[in-house]
Amino acid sequence: MQLALYQPDIPQNTGTMLRLCACLGVTAHLIEPAGFPISDKNFRRAGMDYIDLVDIRRHISWTDFEFWRKASGARLVLATTKGAVPYPEFCFRPDDIILMGRESAGVPDEVHAAADARLLIPMRTGLRSLNVAVSAAMMMGEALRQLDAFPK
Repeated sequence: MQLALYQPDIPQNTGTMLRLCACLGVTAHLIEPAGFPISDKNFRRAGMDYIDLVDIRRHISWTDFEFWRKASGARLVLATTKGAVPYPEFCFRPDDIILMGRESAGVPDEVHAAADARLLIPMRTGLRSLNVAVSAAMMMGEALRQLDAFPK
């Protein structure tokens, strides 16, 4: 199980998701460019004192990430407000990569089209979305629960 962040905008949210990955033993992928300089200093400032405990893989572009992902054979699972399947109804696999979009804009159509699955978090009508880090935690928690893959 892995978590990918598509061109993240906010270092504090990125730090929170990287801390999630560190605590759960999940590899994190940062798909650049980000909306802030990616550095250990920025993550530490965002409260990410676990930076040394997370496996972070950086990709210089969406194209670079997709080349790597296709070669690895991993399935891409996009978290999106435009999804058709509620995430608790989806059957996760150990090789899945859960992809979170930008806080400000989600992901472009090209990324939507590349996803093998598009999942949504069921919410009350009229509300736009949850915080991206909260959404990542909910989906990752469900995936790990289904796979009995929480750290022991």
